[in-house]
Amino acid sequence: MNIDKRNNIISVILTIAILVLGYILYRSITAPWEEVEQRKEVTEQVRQRMSNVRTALVEFQRNNNRFPPSLDSLVVYLKTDDRMIQLGDSLFKERRPLRYHPDSLIYSPRPPHNRFLYELNDTLRPNIYLLSDPDSRDRIGSLERTTLLNASSWE
Repeated sequence: MNIDKRNNIISVILTIAILVLGYILYRSITAPWEEVEQRKEVTEQVRQRMSNVRTALVEFQRNNNRFPPSLDSLVVYLKTDDRMIQLGDSLFKERRPLRYHPDSLIYSPRPPHNRFLYELNDTLRPNIYLLSDPDSRDRIGSLERTTLLNASSWE
């Protein structure tokens, strides 16, 4: 084997090694960034869903002068009230790719799709509630302070 042929083989091997290592470096930089972006998107979806639940709770309270005792009662209200059936799609906007459906409103879009936690304090006037996501620190309302009625932790 002459020296030119050996240099060409070494050049091809080094070029392939450089390309493979460049791709590995590219993936090591972009993969964590894509994961962070995906987590941000899911967090925004969860917050939007919780805001939709807050809107439904406010509508329930406006029509019944009280908050529902449970999230199941809220879903029944959303399915049976004529006004809420008509306004459902326009009132409860979901971030893509999610769509509004009354049954899914009380579940987090974040895997493993846990149900939102809802507690009602009806010993105070006005009644107050706490709506929270079991997989994060996001919450709406408070069980102690009436000034935090309908206030979200991220706004």
